[in-house]
Amino acid sequence: MKKIYHLSTCNTCQRIIGELNNGAGFELQDIKTEPMTGEQLDAIKEKVGSYDDLFSRRARKYRAMGLHEKELTEADYRRLILEEYTFLKRPVILIDGEVFVGNSKKTVEAAKQKLEY
Repeated sequence: MKKIYHLSTCNTCQRIIGELNNGAGFELQDIKTEPMTGEQLDAIKEKVGSYDDLFSRRARKYRAMGLHEKELTEADYRRLILEEYTFLKRPVILIDGEVFVGNSKKTVEAAKQKLEY
């Protein structure tokens, strides 16, 4: 299965989808118009190890809500991601059971290499 959780209004997500054969062969889920379910989030968390690894501290609401001053638990990260799509580190790319989270060059290159096999 190949799937990308992304934000259609995010230029970085769109650029990365472009680098991945323009998303050909992928199911694309815009997390703003089709929010991630708890089951989807839990399945991804099982692959990456923690909700913290899926949580974006770059989201504007992170500081606006004062979250940078709090000790957050795994349950907090899960709840926040499900309540507010901007807290999901994007894009989340699933390729044949492997998960690639975020937009770092290293992550995108790893996803591209996985596609070549």
